[in-house]
Amino acid sequence: MINVDPRSSTPIYEQIINEVKTSILKGMLVPGDKLPSVRQLSKNLIVNPNTVSKAYMELERQKVIQTLKGRGTYVSMDYNPTKEATKINIMKNNLKNIVVEAHYIGIGKQELIGIIETIYNEIGGSHSC
Repeated sequence: MINVDPRSSTPIYEQIINEVKTSILKGMLVPGDKLPSVRQLSKNLIVNPNTVSKAYMELERQKVIQTLKGRGTYVSMDYNPTKEATKINIMKNNLKNIVVEAHYIGIGKQELIGIIETIYNEIGGSHSC
């Protein structure tokens, strides 16, 4: 379910965050599903438990997951997406870089939009926010 690439330039904790969010969007994880413990996930991924803990803390801060003392960590039952200005600006900068790169490898606007739509559909992005 959750995979990381230690050679990626993306920090491992961010990869874990993205993997959990993607699994939820794809329906592989649904509200109420129990996630592996920090110790178990760190063992499975062969990463430091502090890395997994950092990812879980950020997911909890975003209200994507919730931890119940003594019971474990679960996909949140009442997640409501919130638009954070900082995250929106980061996303815009990332998209700008993608648009520039697309231009330089010969991908036009419509083709890029098609690629985005394909990816959106693959991850189950049928929700309109």
